[in-house]
Amino acid sequence: MPLHVVVGAGPVGSATATLLAERGDDVRLLTRSGSGPEHPRIARIRVDATDTEALTAQCAGARALHHCAGLAYTQWATGFPPLIHAAINAAAASGALLLTVGNLYGYGEFDGPVGESHPLRPNSTKGQVRADLWNEALAAHRDGRIRTAEVRGSDYLGAGANSAFTAVVLPAVTAGKTALFPGDPDAPHSWTAIDDMARTLAAVADDETAWGRAWHAPTAAPISVRALADLTANLTGTSPARVRRMPSAMLWAAGLFNADAREIRELRYQFDRPFVVDSTAATEKFGIEPTPTRAALQATVGIRTTAGN
Repeated sequence: MPLHVVVGAGPVGSATATLLAERGDDVRLLTRSGSGPEHPRIARIRVDATDTEALTAQCAGARALHHCAGLAYTQWATGFPPLIHAAINAAAASGALLLTVGNLYGYGEFDGPVGESHPLRPNSTKGQVRADLWNEALAAHRDGRIRTAEVRGSDYLGAGANSAFTAVVLPAVTAGKTALFPGDPDAPHSWTAIDDMARTLAAVADDETAWGRAWHAPTAAPISVRALADLTANLTGTSPARVRRMPSAMLWAAGLFNADAREIRELRYQFDRPFVVDSTAATEKFGIEPTPTRAALQATVGIRTTAGN
């Protein structure tokens, strides 16, 4: 059976490892702690993914290296470069396809639905880091050193999802409290299901005609934070959702004492205006239909789906 290496046991890494294992592939899931989902076909291995030699050894004989590692915002600028550089070198030495998990930060601000052909014009430090690393991997692909592709998604919904919505709005709504959101709660926004990221990574790994470019994971129609909060209240049986815009002064004040709040300042533009992804290319290429928002939200809040839901 094909062997796949997955770096990171966060939401996307765990979903990808599980999907590959359940379809019959062998998986080496690499983390610093040896954590991850249990499955007979998943070998959970402790590895420092910045160690090129150790990573290369784990990639021996692998079809693909799925780089799904996530980092806290405060660690992006210093943490991602050594991770991706080690992955590029490991892919070059082992011959494994390098698949990276990306996002939309590299595009900066844009008007209308953004597709994969949109130029990378980052307006944030975090966006610049991801754009630079993707350009390095793509240059190595074009030079024939490696084979690579990237799968990008918007803010996640699904088991273990972490976003401004899940961190700020979801807890308040389920507790029956007013949520203060750092952006326009009525702006249309795209939300990508974690399972659709995993399905797209697997599909790209299987199709060599899909390599050498970025893909947007199939993503459901945009929905505002307020509408998503209303749907959450409906699913959880709590009182009607109350969402207000967080004053800019409050966010800036929070940043004086909280590093995460400070880091989100440069990304606030994503929630101040429509932020919509065009993912039709992947749906047409791979036949993957996006998970309905209701189902993705059910997974986010831990509600088991039943027939008819």
